[in-house]
Amino acid sequence: MSTYAIGDIQGCLGAFNALLADIAFDPARDHLLLAGDLVSRGEDSLGTLRRIYALRDNITCVLGNHDLHLLALAAGAARVRPKERDLAEILAADDCDTLLDWLRHQPLAVDLPAFGAILVHAGIPPLWSADETLARAAEVAAVISGDNADEFFHAMYGNTPASWDDQLTGMTRLRVITNHLTRMRFVDEAGALELSTKGEADEPPPGFMPWFQHPHRRATDVRILFGHWAALAGQVQGANLEALDTGCVWGGSLTALRLEDNRRFCRDCRL
Repeated sequence: MSTYAIGDIQGCLGAFNALLADIAFDPARDHLLLAGDLVSRGEDSLGTLRRIYALRDNITCVLGNHDLHLLALAAGAARVRPKERDLAEILAADDCDTLLDWLRHQPLAVDLPAFGAILVHAGIPPLWSADETLARAAEVAAVISGDNADEFFHAMYGNTPASWDDQLTGMTRLRVITNHLTRMRFVDEAGALELSTKGEADEPPPGFMPWFQHPHRRATDVRILFGHWAALAGQVQGANLEALDTGCVWGGSLTALRLEDNRRFCRDCRL
């Protein structure tokens, strides 16, 4: 049995299928860990979601910001933009309800004790411990999969508050947790998010730094498997950090990390 952690697929069905062939994926033996952003911008988001759903017994995945946006569209919390034709295709599909019901029952963070790791889309906020991350992720997952999901999706969008405060309550608390776990790139010394900049890690906004370079990062004793930041191109300095988003949808590659021996497999998405 092999366990593969795969970065952001974003609807790139061809690359996903090719990568599974490259690793000789066998659903009778192997397991996939998907770091979120399953859909959006690629050539076939609907086909990708169907393929993942068909393999669901062999998959553990977390939600990314694009996955949450799709769920929010389905809840009527946002309008489909002209460039989101791939998401509109999902919403119009006969099996949309089945696919999205499965999607909204996926977590925002997964503990992987066998590998001393946590799988999360954007990363672990530097001032959060691993246990705090898992507990706060579970708060959001419980609402998304429950009766108040539509209320959450209507309150999900927004960049404020930028800082975590354990006294936060209600939908504001859930929005801040979600922003940290699915949208985070740069933070300041106090841990506040800067959510506008999407560029290189070595070009942070003034007063900010990549979350994994924070000098007082707490969750250093757990391996963090994360995607989201394509500009990193899979390269990140620091122990126990695995950047998995290698920019497939931007013409880069789709990466699978085999956790048993740390070997990386990359499918060039320009081919």
